[in-house]
Amino acid sequence: MSFTPVVPMSGYAGWTFLQRTMDKQKDAFDSSATMQRDEAYFREKIGNVRTAEDLVSDRRLLKVALGAFGLDGDINNSFFIRKVLEEGTTEKSALANRLSDKTYRALSEAFGFDNAKAPETTKTGFADKILSRYSDKQFEAAVGEQNTSMRLALNAQRELGELVKKDSSDLTKWYTVLGSEPLRQVMQTAFNLPTAFASIDLDQQVRQIQDKFDSLMGTESLSTLSDPKQMDKLLKRFLTMSQITESANTVTSPTLQILQSGGSASNILSILR
Repeated sequence: MSFTPVVPMSGYAGWTFLQRTMDKQKDAFDSSATMQRDEAYFREKIGNVRTAEDLVSDRRLLKVALGAFGLDGDINNSFFIRKVLEEGTTEKSALANRLSDKTYRALSEAFGFDNAKAPETTKTGFADKILSRYSDKQFEAAVGEQNTSMRLALNAQRELGELVKKDSSDLTKWYTVLGSEPLRQVMQTAFNLPTAFASIDLDQQVRQIQDKFDSLMGTESLSTLSDPKQMDKLLKRFLTMSQITESANTVTSPTLQILQSGGSASNILSILR
């Protein structure tokens, strides 16, 4: 039987509860029969995988591989995934490098099937690395079934934490953020940016998001998120804005229904009280 994460409330209060109980909830989730079976099979079989074809032809292995990168929905797109993996990331023209969603690049890079010597699957510690990601992503997905904003916050906490440690320029990191749909959503929500924001010139998006980030965090640099207090400040802003939006939608929906049905002002006020 699978363990269902407990998220008793939304917003920052719910986030505080989740953070406080995270270790126990995560341990219970990882101990579930489904997760234990997935882990045992992956550990047993992955060392024998030498090619992208080997991986995509084993659905159980592919499930874990894709799940580790939040690409569970591609489980039936075996031809596409095989091409992403086979072409690797070394060549600029490789499919993974040309896709706007850089998650595919991370997947291809992690497995390293374009390595002339040997893929990453043959190296010590590979199974541990992938299974750790798989565990995190699946827990986030389970939390998301209770509350989507919590899932986005968990993902941002992990992904941004990893991103700020990378040896790349701050500008490159900002482009990485905007190239990730979940991270983009967190930033747009936190800073109350309209959906149309995504349609403007990318360089302009970066400048605007840096300005918004600076106004909240006191710096344009993402490196500030290496400080847990700063990370919490950003996620608190995101979760608060998400809760405000959810509350507004809850109020607006019945109000509009009354208006559309010719309801009186007194009926509308009774809902808003």
